[in-house]
Amino acid sequence: MKFLRTCLVPVAAWVSLACVPAALASETSEDEAGILNPQELTIDYYARKADAAVFDPKMCLYGYPAAKMGDHVAARRIFERCSREGVMGAMPWMSWTEENGYDRPANPEKAADWDRRAAEAGYSIGQFNYGLDLLRGHGVKRDEVLGRAYVDRAARQGESSAAELAAQGYDPEAVTPDADKERYRQPMY
Repeated sequence: MKFLRTCLVPVAAWVSLACVPAALASETSEDEAGILNPQELTIDYYARKADAAVFDPKMCLYGYPAAKMGDHVAARRIFERCSREGVMGAMPWMSWTEENGYDRPANPEKAADWDRRAAEAGYSIGQFNYGLDLLRGHGVKRDEVLGRAYVDRAARQGESSAAELAAQGYDPEAVTPDADKERYRQPMY
């Protein structure tokens, strides 16, 4: 019961606040004195702040719900700003955004580049993802030796999927079977 009060209730409250449509909030007005009833704690508010001169790291919490709600333009703005500011947890999401092409055409090269940036920053998920990119030759030139090295780095940091991939002989189908069958398999002819 303590878990429910300390973990789930605050998360549920945050999600409900993040998803409140702007129309349900009090009307916002702006004049020379400032902003009355600013639309704080909304995805739109933080997506707009992605272009602000001063970085607000709280915005990084809003990229995921924006993406899952289908607001991929806002998600991209948030993930891109957070990634540029060095928030490693946003970089795999930027890769996901580039890979899936929900708001722009899919770009595997840019997706792999975000994975590389996260990997070079020392983020184990980035190392695992970039290792997979290299093993598959997806978005980058195939390089099995370098791919294995990145997967091994991630495994040494405790990334369980990387350890499983290494244990399975670095066969990507061992950790992402459906994706490999549908998306990454090399043409036979």
